[in-house]
Amino acid sequence: MRNCQDVPYSSFCKILRNKDIKVNGQRVKEDVYINENDSVEIFYTPVKRDKFSEIFKDDNILVINKKSGYSSESVYEEVVDKYKDAKFIHRLDRNTSGIMIFALNIVAEKELLNGFKERSFEKYYIATVKGILNPKEAVLTAYLLKDEKDGVVRIFSEDIKGSVKIKTGYKVLTEGENFSVLRIRLYTGKTHQIRAHLSFIGHPIVGDGKYGDNAFNKQMGAKTQKLCATELVLHFDGNSPLSYLDGKRFLIDG
Repeated sequence: MRNCQDVPYSSFCKILRNKDIKVNGQRVKEDVYINENDSVEIFYTPVKRDKFSEIFKDDNILVINKKSGYSSESVYEEVVDKYKDAKFIHRLDRNTSGIMIFALNIVAEKELLNGFKERSFEKYYIATVKGILNPKEAVLTAYLLKDEKDGVVRIFSEDIKGSVKIKTGYKVLTEGENFSVLRIRLYTGKTHQIRAHLSFIGHPIVGDGKYGDNAFNKQMGAKTQKLCATELVLHFDGNSPLSYLDGKRFLIDG
């Protein structure tokens, strides 16, 4: 899947069921181990899908609603097809939907990158998680360590060598019998931070296959993670070329 960014997970499942994948010339219908130099053929007719919808655009920035199932890089390729001067600013996980922002010139790129680096922008998400949280509102801190070999991050309650401090806020919006819907504020934007941090406290995101509870996901009928970047608030000082956007809020339904 990492090498076929435009093929959704659901399509891969259908391809396997139909035996439309060959490994070394033999059709397969389930996951199999492959080795270096094995030949893998995938028979698939791509269906053109819009990977995003536009929320806002002016001479300096483009704000979009990214659809789930697409990497940020593949979305950027589609953005550049339409706006050739667009600059890549930040990422969302493949199966996270929601707001992304792009610069449309070098000046805006510098200002946006600085805003993310200095954490002056407000970033909010809506997530459905396993279980009932107590307290109903909190700001969590922990330490995140990237495991490059396994492609995951690990969370610790104490600082360890190579880790970085993370900060994640949440507020319970609604509750079900065995799940909660949260509004999350991301104070530090590290790889997989929200997913791993919530899993660390025992409340993984519903549908998350990497950090979640697969048995619970199956029980909930969730095939993709219930996480959406729903709100972005920009902040610039009076000397910034983008000062006219100070306090500008972009909001979508989760």
